[in-house]
Amino acid sequence: MAEITKLFDFPYHQLKNHKLEKSFNTKYHGVWKSTSTQEFIDQANAISRGLLRLDVKPNDKIAVISSTNRTEWNVLDIGVLQTGAQNVPIYPTISSEDYKYILNHSEATYCFVSDLEVLEKINAIKVETKLKAVYTFDAIEGEKHWSEVLKLGKDTSNQALVESRKDAVKPTDLATLIYTSGTTGTPKGVMLSHDNIVSNVLGAQLRFPLKHGDKALSFLPICHIFERVFLYLYQYASIEIYFAEAMDKIGDNAKEVKPSTMTVVPRLVEKVYDKIMAKGAELTGIKKILFFWAVDVGSHFETYKQNGWWYELKLAIARKLIFKKWQLALGGNIVFMASGSAALQSRLGRIFAAANMLIMECYGLTETSPGVSASDRRNNGWKIGYVGKMIDGVEVKIAEDGEILVKGPNVMMGYYKEPDKTAEVMTGNYFHTGDIGEIDSDGFLKITDRKKEMFKTSGGKYVAPALIENQFKQSRFIDQIMVIGEGEKMPAALIQINFDFVKEWARRHKVNFSSNEELIKSAELHERIQSEIDKANTNFGSWEQIKKFEITPDVWTIEEGHLTPTLKLRRKIVKEKYASLIEKIYRP
Repeated sequence: MAEITKLFDFPYHQLKNHKLEKSFNTKYHGVWKSTSTQEFIDQANAISRGLLRLDVKPNDKIAVISSTNRTEWNVLDIGVLQTGAQNVPIYPTISSEDYKYILNHSEATYCFVSDLEVLEKINAIKVETKLKAVYTFDAIEGEKHWSEVLKLGKDTSNQALVESRKDAVKPTDLATLIYTSGTTGTPKGVMLSHDNIVSNVLGAQLRFPLKHGDKALSFLPICHIFERVFLYLYQYASIEIYFAEAMDKIGDNAKEVKPSTMTVVPRLVEKVYDKIMAKGAELTGIKKILFFWAVDVGSHFETYKQNGWWYELKLAIARKLIFKKWQLALGGNIVFMASGSAALQSRLGRIFAAANMLIMECYGLTETSPGVSASDRRNNGWKIGYVGKMIDGVEVKIAEDGEILVKGPNVMMGYYKEPDKTAEVMTGNYFHTGDIGEIDSDGFLKITDRKKEMFKTSGGKYVAPALIENQFKQSRFIDQIMVIGEGEKMPAALIQINFDFVKEWARRHKVNFSSNEELIKSAELHERIQSEIDKANTNFGSWEQIKKFEITPDVWTIEEGHLTPTLKLRRKIVKEKYASLIEKIYRP
């Protein structure tokens, strides 16, 4: 092959250059099942032939919904794309009504789902859509199984038509419709071409030191473009891909697989850190002293040995005595983790780097396929607190109001069926990200806030909530926080405590409680949270400081609408849910 120009070129590139016996690996009933490069391509071609026999035409939309990442998703992806149709991945956690909207808006003709839970939500609205059939990855009695499409494609007599369809696909053609999870309003269908995504994969692979035969553990939702691009990147680099069984099995699977890399989001890193710290708190004597000494050493980590030889000596001791055990919790072979979706607390970036589990921050949006910038631990390409330098071919400029504007082959074709909304976010070839940021003298990009989330107090002062929230979330008492105060005299905060940690703290400090409701009302807890706020407030100007707060009674979740599937705050919904608490803050 001369070059890669279309998404279905990636597995063929792997076959030609470094084919694998264990290209894709999924666990079924406790046993890993491996699929070789050749088997993967053979299955993808069978899917293509089967879809042609189901009369799938170029530009048809095929929806895919999976609760976990798995080999079948990837086979289907390539199989669909080879026919000239488009893959429409959908988040598994949304409601039946949202499924109906997306399926109707995209005009999907077929839908593939992973399991019974998703199937039931689809069946509830199927008659209100244009779906001809729904296929399942799991074997479910009375339902069509995806293997039926494979069987339809077993006869290879129409492979020439598959090849003809592949040849007819142009790099500039639409490859996928990705509906943004959206913090407000109905989701928008982001149109990404083959070239949008291919250019991003080829640009990103220059930043990540991956070797043929390395292993990657995949668990972030594949329906999100961040994880999907990395799966193409792994195919390109001939990395063995292992799919975690579930989010709560990541640690177990990492110990089995011993991956070199994985993608993460800051929320997951925070939870891993909290668990490690909780175990450290249970230690006694010299072990506990050493543990927290190592954490303190790690909190002062600087890249490229900038702290000098004395610090490096202490760090070497901390790594040998303490941090080595942290590494083993993720298999012991992690070279780096790539982080996206939101800002990573600098404190966590330092501590995990000290533990030799480097987190390379990246930045992008669904509309930019997604990569705009990426860190690189080599060649002075890594600076903690920044999201790296721009990926090759991507241009960024900062508008007068601080907004990040992006131009490059990665910028989307537009929003599906919504030219007006497309025009709203484009100025010429520049896409308006809605993020506020800055570029330093070395070319590193730093994200400071979301433009739409910034607000003015009644005194006319601007407040950047994300920056403040990130600072406050460094407290182990605070799991989630949302800064409020638009049009009010002062900023305030809604706080969801870290219930596990706070309950343990309460027991240690003999704070009596019989329920979550009683706990969050305790004077001792409010006093402790206030001290955390006072400490964090010292990092901000007087107009930005949190003057009042209220603790919410429940855990903020995707299912209850507090968070998007990528774990970002749905600010409007959070405000609506806790309107009475907001009233209590501002109009007691």
